Formats: sequence, structure tokens, C-alpha cells
Amino acid sequence: HPLLKIINNSFVDLPAPSNLSYLWNFGSLLGMCLIAQMLTGLFLAMHYTADTSSAFSSVVHICRDVNYGWMVRNMHANGASFF
Repeated sequence: HPLLKIINNSFVDLPAPSNLSYLWNFGSLLGMCLIAQMLTGLFLAMHYTADTSSAFSSVVHICRDVNYGWMVRNMHANGASFF
């Protein structure tokens, strides 16, 4: 069928360099890292206090009292180092 032949030539047998898929994978991993960074930042911002006298106490509260707060904080810090 001619329509299937056009689709096959356009998408399946596309003459593209082999590193194109590697770059797409890298871009999707960066996108997932950015989404995780935004979500963990949102969850951390829900418990953080920006007041100068209680900022450190709020970070301690996140690490000790919030369920998996230590993991969310570490994921956010490691995600920031990727960028």
C-alpha cells in the first residue's frame, strides 16, 4: 500500500545518525530530572520557613519530622548538582 510505504520511509527507515537516540535519551533524562527537581522543591517549600530565626529549625523539622523528608531533601540537593 502506498500510504504505508510513505509512513515506513518517513518514520521507520529514517536515515538519521545513530547518536540521535542517545541525545533524545539524554534530553528525556534531563526533563525527568527537572520535573523531579520542581516537585521536590514544591514539597520542601511547603515545610520551609524563610524567617531568619527559624530557617534552620525548619530544615531540621523537614529532615526529622516529615515522612521521608530527608530523602526529599537529598533528592533535591542531588538534582541541583546535575544542573
